[in-house]
Amino acid sequence: MPLSVSQKDSVLDLQESQNLTKRPVSQELEKILYEPIGVLDHGFIRVVDYMGDDDAIVQAARVSYGKGTKKVSQDRGLIHYLMRHRHTTPFEMCEIKFHIKLPIFIARQWIRHRTANVNEYSARYSVLENEFYVPKKENLATQSASNKQGRGDGLTPQNAEEVLEILKNDAQNAFSHYQDLLNEDEDGHVRDEERQGLARELARMNLSLNFYTQWYWKIDLHNLLHFLSLRADSHAQYEIRAYAHAMLDIVKKWVPHTYEAFEKYVMQGAKFSADGVDTLKKMIKGQKVMQKESGMNPREWREFCQLLSLNPETGNDVTD
Repeated sequence: MPLSVSQKDSVLDLQESQNLTKRPVSQELEKILYEPIGVLDHGFIRVVDYMGDDDAIVQAARVSYGKGTKKVSQDRGLIHYLMRHRHTTPFEMCEIKFHIKLPIFIARQWIRHRTANVNEYSARYSVLENEFYVPKKENLATQSASNKQGRGDGLTPQNAEEVLEILKNDAQNAFSHYQDLLNEDEDGHVRDEERQGLARELARMNLSLNFYTQWYWKIDLHNLLHFLSLRADSHAQYEIRAYAHAMLDIVKKWVPHTYEAFEKYVMQGAKFSADGVDTLKKMIKGQKVMQKESGMNPREWREFCQLLSLNPETGNDVTD
């Protein structure tokens, strides 16, 4: 269940309420405000509040002009200039608050981004729900031979079935034992009047990391874009990448000019080292450059060639 009954009631109350405001609003974001967007098997992300839009970024950049220009093309051009030259402070004028439901092991990875305000569901005084993440078969893989924190080839169908069975059984057993420790059923009723229940803050330690948690996560636009540049990247873990892509769609609705610039200059753009720029200049002049002459180490050379669709073994030859 993406939302609990009480959460659904709260969403309906919020959607039925009307608030008059003189503040700018994003019409496209208003359409999905409070609505849960499903991620993974039981997770979701939803916008619960926001402040500012593309105009707020322009206003901050042209502070001496008050509201700034009224021409959309000029505003769009300024936002692209700010993104291209990494003038980040105007983007900090916009903020957004999410309600997110996610597996605990992804939350522990996510919290490494320390530029947001976070308030998480507490299992010290609330009982966790019997919901845990189980990957799809196509997302199960071996350990990568070249990347210590990544996945390699997919598992065989037989191995995948075995892994899924272990994950499901372990999680179900863990939750059953969690209830035993609490001496409570799923409705919160005492199971055995003759037995003492363990404190919730202790009972929770028996649960596995694929159980779901929830939090409110508030962040400014600049730091959100930095988060997305890392977590929507193809090298990021699949599970957190799924949330990042859902957030990208939200950013597109909220600040379309900023989203366009972010896609163009960050997500689809590329950065080169001094050696990379020097090598690129030589290649443009028609010189053949190999890894040893480039000044780059083998890994950097492979990444450089990948960006330019070059064959790392032959240098200038374009791969098919």
